[in-house]
Amino acid sequence: MATVHLHSDQGYQQVLRSRTHAFRSDEPADAGGTDSGPAPYELLLGSLAACTGITLRMYADRKGWSLGRIEIDARFARAEDGTETITRKVRFGEALDEEQCRRLAEICEKTPVTKTLKRAMAISTEIERR
Repeated sequence: MATVHLHSDQGYQQVLRSRTHAFRSDEPADAGGTDSGPAPYELLLGSLAACTGITLRMYADRKGWSLGRIEIDARFARAEDGTETITRKVRFGEALDEEQCRRLAEICEKTPVTKTLKRAMAISTEIERR
């Protein structure tokens, strides 16, 4: 199970904690923030990219494949009709054959965060009064 705690005292700057890690989220200056950290959609894309990279590395390690450096670019877009898409581009530092590339593309579609985003989920909210 994953958990995150957030506190925000003013403005759009958010301070998040997970396990022993602290990080920030904010909006860019042109959206009224102070640009002190990635915006929420950037964090979402980062989660997808990180999960993809970790999963690919785990799979390649089990197969004994050398991937070299993994680079992933993720982009969120919303079309005029409201359709939302994420595009993910993956590159490897090592030369791979066609079959390896095909299999790694399949693995990308099976990462835990990919599967969560594709199937969506129920989100419940409780407001606690002081």
